[in-house]
Amino acid sequence: MSRTPFGGPMSLTYEEKAGFARDGVAVRRGLVPDALIARASSLIDAWFREEMDASQISAYTQRTFAPELGQHPDLLGLFSDSGAEELATDLLGDIQPVTTTQIQIRIPEDALPTSQPEKAMHVDGVACPHLDPDELRTFSLLVGVVLSDISDPDGGALRYLPGGHQAMARWFRSEWSLGVTEQVPPQIDTESGTAFLGKPGDVLLMHHLVPHSVGRNYTSTPRVMAYFRVSHSSHAQRRLEALRDPWLDYPPLATVTATAPTAR
Repeated sequence: MSRTPFGGPMSLTYEEKAGFARDGVAVRRGLVPDALIARASSLIDAWFREEMDASQISAYTQRTFAPELGQHPDLLGLFSDSGAEELATDLLGDIQPVTTTQIQIRIPEDALPTSQPEKAMHVDGVACPHLDPDELRTFSLLVGVVLSDISDPDGGALRYLPGGHQAMARWFRSEWSLGVTEQVPPQIDTESGTAFLGKPGDVLLMHHLVPHSVGRNYTSTPRVMAYFRVSHSSHAQRRLEALRDPWLDYPPLATVTATAPTAR
């Protein structure tokens, strides 16, 4: 197996691909080198301490914290220089260039005058509160890089529903239509999900259709993640079809998904 310069495999194993087909999620622990994590974390920490506007917490939560850093090379490098880009390509094949970083911070509850908004179960870019319900801003794969210790499920951890990509695709095929304001079907809306826990340098690869939520941070330290939205090169021309066929954007997984058990 080919390897990155810092020792991590550049491609996913068959077992990882089969797990991704089943759960919609793969996790590669310790993928991002410490030097990349340190540079990115330093930038975000300085912004958090010196430039964050507390009156804009809701807007940051809906879109991104540190918006002016979204195209900084030290943040984009978490994806392009770490091996994460190779793993995304291993799942999707031909991908569009990734040109921006989304930073999400869950701030400790006792550090805010009012609670940071929670995020109910949703898939990104569909019926978002800040979007027209007729507008789709979908993509193929969410890549998340952990930038702070996330060892407590009550620390604002992202919560995802394993196998939920299959259930969402069925809903999009049979019950949903463009303009519907519900983000997920009722049976998924009530799910609590599995908390994604990790350490700086861990990488989450999550199918766009996996529903997920984010709750409040009841610990004493901020939870910090960098996210990259990765699209197959043809995704923009077939957004609706990709909502209904979970593997349309994943041609390299054709042999795996043909034999993988269907979840949920």
